[in-house]
Amino acid sequence: RKKMGLLLLLIANQCAINSIQTHSVSKPNMILLMADDLGIGDLGCYGNRTLRTPNIDRLAEEGVTLTQHIAASPLCTPSRAAFLTGRYPIRSGMAAFSRVGVFLFSASSGGLSSEEITFSKLLKQKGYATALIGKWHLGMNCESSNDFCHHPLSHGFDYFYGLPVTNFRDCKPGQGSVFLKGVQKDLVIPIQIAGIALVSLAIVQYIGLLKVPFQALGYFLLIITILLLVLISFFYHFRHLNCFLMRDHQIIQQPLSYEDLTQRLTKEAMQFIGRNTDTPFLLVLSYLHVHTALYASENFKGKSKHGLYGDAVEEMDWSVGQILDVLEKHNLSDKTLVYFTSDQGAHVEEISSTGEVHGGYNGIYKGGKSTNWEGGIRVPGLLRWPGVVQAGASIDEPTSNMDIFPTIVKLADAQLPSDRIIDGHDLLPLLQGKVTQSEHEFLFHYCNAYLNAVRWHPGNSESVWKVFFFTPNFSPEGSNGCYDSHVCFCHGGFITRHDPPLLFDLSRDPEEKVPLTPETESRFHEVLRVVHQAVDNHTKSLHAVPNQLSWNNLLWKPWLQLCCSSLFQSCYCDYESGGSPLQVHLG
Repeated sequence: RKKMGLLLLLIANQCAINSIQTHSVSKPNMILLMADDLGIGDLGCYGNRTLRTPNIDRLAEEGVTLTQHIAASPLCTPSRAAFLTGRYPIRSGMAAFSRVGVFLFSASSGGLSSEEITFSKLLKQKGYATALIGKWHLGMNCESSNDFCHHPLSHGFDYFYGLPVTNFRDCKPGQGSVFLKGVQKDLVIPIQIAGIALVSLAIVQYIGLLKVPFQALGYFLLIITILLLVLISFFYHFRHLNCFLMRDHQIIQQPLSYEDLTQRLTKEAMQFIGRNTDTPFLLVLSYLHVHTALYASENFKGKSKHGLYGDAVEEMDWSVGQILDVLEKHNLSDKTLVYFTSDQGAHVEEISSTGEVHGGYNGIYKGGKSTNWEGGIRVPGLLRWPGVVQAGASIDEPTSNMDIFPTIVKLADAQLPSDRIIDGHDLLPLLQGKVTQSEHEFLFHYCNAYLNAVRWHPGNSESVWKVFFFTPNFSPEGSNGCYDSHVCFCHGGFITRHDPPLLFDLSRDPEEKVPLTPETESRFHEVLRVVHQAVDNHTKSLHAVPNQLSWNNLLWKPWLQLCCSSLFQSCYCDYESGGSPLQVHLG
């Protein structure tokens, strides 16, 4: 009887252990931390020796470091769309055919389509509490100022606290303008044409060659003047119209104040965790750091070795530490998968009006944000889940930010959509060491809606081939970016096409310094043949969808403008100090 009792006790204990293990691997909490424009070389765990990032480095020590983690796009809007849906942005219409590849205004009508399935939608259906805190940048309204068709709450998030668009230099007084140079450049020719046309009409009228009614000339001049005044007024009020903070569907601060902003975002994240200690939760904490305008609170300002940019990185690291601490406080560390990344590489062209470098460091990698050189798309990829994923491991296989979608959907016991192609792959077998090779044989690198490059990692080789069909023209020539235009563009005179395409082997030349030729690489033609076949197969898998980044969807539409007071009161309010937020309305 004693032996039988002991046996039953052992069985019961084993059942209990198995139950705990099953519970921990099934439906864990998910915390997804995304920096903005952070360079892979800015973190200690990726080799930086002068910026202090102990909390982010802790994720690497206690989890897995992905050293070839690739953003699906080198720009904010398409990269974030791919992250949320697990699909190349070309599939969701979130890739532009025009020069502008991101949303610039809160009152644009484009955004992530309601037809898209986000991981937040699927996790919410499985009983997860879901929150997005920080930057959204995937659209807001479609037809009216309160339909919120593209809002985070329409894409599976229960709670939203953050910016509907993004952080611009124009949002912070004294930080210059991201638009001014472009607007001045683009307006010069139209103004010259209008001026010449007006003077010409006046001359032919004066000498009698053509009778033009003075009323018509007056109307022409009036229209030009009104258009210029509207444009000047819009950019003068840009900060109020586009830089504001929301809680769910309500504006709570317009314009945005940068005072203790990271502390506020962090506090919201910690409170969300505290409210859901007994419920599985998904938290996406999307930092404004380190996109310009740069900012840092008093506790961090002037403390780093790299000016305001370094201060911002170190403040973000502090925030990561606060999140990890609150998990420990609530005994949630072992039940929580934590992921840290950046939406794309560092914006190397960011230099302040005083000459201070405001862009990050991409390590050995060429180029940066807006390009598909490695510096623009190779981003930090850190995953920690104690007892489930390997601790202190480094994986040099090609992975993508699109992989997060199938990884967390499967962990939540949800079903992957069967009616569409999911381009990401489940990372867990790789993270646990059950497999050693990524499922990504090919990765397709888009510059807006144009296929720019292809990465091929054959299953029987250590080589990682990268083929470029065109490359951006750096300016000034010989530099590492497009400093004259602030970002690189994807078509026309901004690029150089290559026939045959440029070929690199990243396993031997990660800096993409020396293109291979038929003389230096015996497999040159074979690699191009395989890649062209992969492109044909990929292209056949694409279907026409509405272009969310068309000019019509990008332009500012006054009837979609969110305003917490009225346009005549410059859309001003601040309920962060304790007042009651008002429902937004069109002023």
